Amino acid sequence: MASSKEYLDFIMDQLSDLQDVKYRAMMREYIIYYKGKIVGGIYDDRFLVKPVKAAVDLMPDAQKELPYEGAKEMLLVDDVDNREFLYKLLLAMYDELPAPKK
Repeated sequence: MASSKEYLDFIMDQLSDLQDVKYRAMMREYIIYYKGKIVGGIYDDRFLVKPVKAAVDLMPDAQKELPYEGAKEMLLVDDVDNREFLYKLLLAMYDELPAPKK
């Protein structure tokens, strides 16, 4: 199942308090970037983020899910209605995310 543009628009609106959040469509799903670093993506209308320590600390009970077959597990962001939480989550994750590959 592919993600809907409506869900993407909802998540991007929820993240709009942050500067420099972008997305890129890839195989009917969406990769989410914050300041050039990949934080996660939207897969099957689920917002999943990389399981860096900051994300695990903020969401200790988060389900680990596969974005697609053969991928590494990511954390399901359950509280997508909470803009303040999403803001805090991406800020906390940023320093732990790998630099973009050249």
